[in-house]
Amino acid sequence: MKNTSKRTRLVAGGAVAAALVAGTVGAVSAQASPAAPAAAGGAAAAPKAEAKSEGLVSSAHLGTDAAVKAAQGALKAAEKANQHVSVAVVDRNGNTLVTLRGDGAGPQSYEAAEKKAFTAVSWNAPTSELTKRLESAPTLKDIPGTLFLAGGAPVDAKGAPVAGIGVAGAPSGDLDEKFAQAGAATLAE
Repeated sequence: MKNTSKRTRLVAGGAVAAALVAGTVGAVSAQASPAAPAAAGGAAAAPKAEAKSEGLVSSAHLGTDAAVKAAQGALKAAEKANQHVSVAVVDRNGNTLVTLRGDGAGPQSYEAAEKKAFTAVSWNAPTSELTKRLESAPTLKDIPGTLFLAGGAPVDAKGAPVAGIGVAGAPSGDLDEKFAQAGAATLAE
């Protein structure tokens, strides 16, 4: 075996590395390119499926700006009453849009506010009313993500629920719900 100089080994190694990089870039580029028309005798690309408009449903959802406004309205109402609460606003699907933890709010209040908001929008009813339903259907409380305590208020638009506001941390659920309803009222202003 012939001894090659260090320079020759570096040049050869660089050439191999360059070839590998060029091959990899070429393969990635080929995969990222739009599909070429099928070659003669090759399989044609699958046609794109397009849903007919009569099969589609649209729904209204509360936007982020409105959710922030509602949460701030609920928190402001609680602060005026010297209460330390957390506020959550969820969209029609129960996804959290915004949460605010007021100064001095207890650690449990954050999660409780989210669950109250989720419960209110899920049944499109204030959670204080829903607690009464537990008498006839006690297993409702077993549904994951729900909390059947007063403090959640639904938000409607054109007769359909678009969000839920939950408040937790005041000494009573009645106060929590009063603050949640104050937050919902800011959306009508």
